[in-house]
Amino acid sequence: MRVVAYCYLECGQSPPSPASWGYPLQQVYLDTWLPAQPSYRPQLAQLIADNQRHPADLLLVLELEALGDNLADIEAHCQTLAAMGSRIVTLNSRPADLTLADNAPLAPGNLKRLTILPDRLRRRQLRRGHARNRLQALPPPGKAPYGYRRGQERYLVDRTTAPVVTAFVNEFLLYGSLRGAVRFVENRFGKHIAVSTGRRWLTHPVYRGDLQYQDGQVIRDTHTAIISREEAAQIDRLLRRNSQLPARTAGAPRSLAGLVYCQACGGCLTITKTTRRGYSQTYLYLRPAHCPRSPRCRTIPYDQALNAIIEQICQDLPQAVAQLQPTAQQVASISPTTKIQGQIQQKQQILQQLPSLVQEGILDGDTAALRRYTLQGEIAQLEQRRAQLPPVNLQELSQSVALPQFWLDLSEAERRFFFREFIRRIKINPHPPDRQERRWQIILEFVF
Repeated sequence: MRVVAYCYLECGQSPPSPASWGYPLQQVYLDTWLPAQPSYRPQLAQLIADNQRHPADLLLVLELEALGDNLADIEAHCQTLAAMGSRIVTLNSRPADLTLADNAPLAPGNLKRLTILPDRLRRRQLRRGHARNRLQALPPPGKAPYGYRRGQERYLVDRTTAPVVTAFVNEFLLYGSLRGAVRFVENRFGKHIAVSTGRRWLTHPVYRGDLQYQDGQVIRDTHTAIISREEAAQIDRLLRRNSQLPARTAGAPRSLAGLVYCQACGGCLTITKTTRRGYSQTYLYLRPAHCPRSPRCRTIPYDQALNAIIEQICQDLPQAVAQLQPTAQQVASISPTTKIQGQIQQKQQILQQLPSLVQEGILDGDTAALRRYTLQGEIAQLEQRRAQLPPVNLQELSQSVALPQFWLDLSEAERRFFFREFIRRIKINPHPPDRQERRWQIILEFVF
């Protein structure tokens, strides 16, 4: 038995694997949709020509509408193939989708009475229209995102709603708390949003000046951004760090929240507040939340621990960066930043060659537009990867932050931000070897 398959690919679709057909195939005929000539199917014509010499017993198609652009073309091709003795089998259609209104058997002459086929053809026309818009970097269909409005075939900043998004982003960058930024927007603007909506405002490419389509492709710099590239990279680092912190510590008011761990028992140290009876002064302590030891590990005065940690940072940070610096110079040619930058430049050079290839007749306009769309999406992915890398000027940063006065002049929110920019975890031994000087053993784990 001779079994062949025919596949018609839309824009952005990839051909199915041979195993997905479910039959041992003698040959696969593959056509691709062209925006300028949607009815151009050379492989379908080749299938009919081959069928005249060697008729196929089974013809596999994913959907019946792959055989034509309209109902008349589909019916004509089905009649031609059926007259040659080929039986058409659709793989992605349920039996209920291919039943007729009066439950008549499926035959080429009865295709006009199929209930689902006209709807599928209309949906395919809509998909093709959306694909043409993607190739021209036009906004996707639907309502404009909050903070934008439609106009001039692109997204324009809505001056009535964009300040809400801007204030939300600034609040998150200042305090690093997603739920705190949600509460801030509700209290200040009366705009109630879910936490998932706030996260989408922070991470969706549209607020960074890019367009993201249904296939996941991202095209950069298509409209005015509400979130700058520097802010976007900072947001990504904050969200990545917050996901590694214990619960309810991302937006805690104290800078050491979620960072300090007990070296003796391994538990995270929580911040507790006490007030002396009859006095208004409060005292802060670091204490292990779930200490399995008996007796329990001692509590540590917060202010003393903070000063000791700042002193340790000023001592260890320059040394850690100095150890990294020779290695960074030796492998500068193969560093992640250098690799990504080289790939971006290579793809940008290909983009610059596309107009000349069209003028020389090597590529047609539709093929060049599809290639440009693919390259722009790949460049957007590389730019996103490069933005998430740590800063490369660690040597300059270490000299600036290795001063105790730098840390002491910061507010708790600012200090919390810089702590999490450089430090992944702080281990402290609550049992100091020298009890008179109250000097604890502190171990810093830097993010780099």
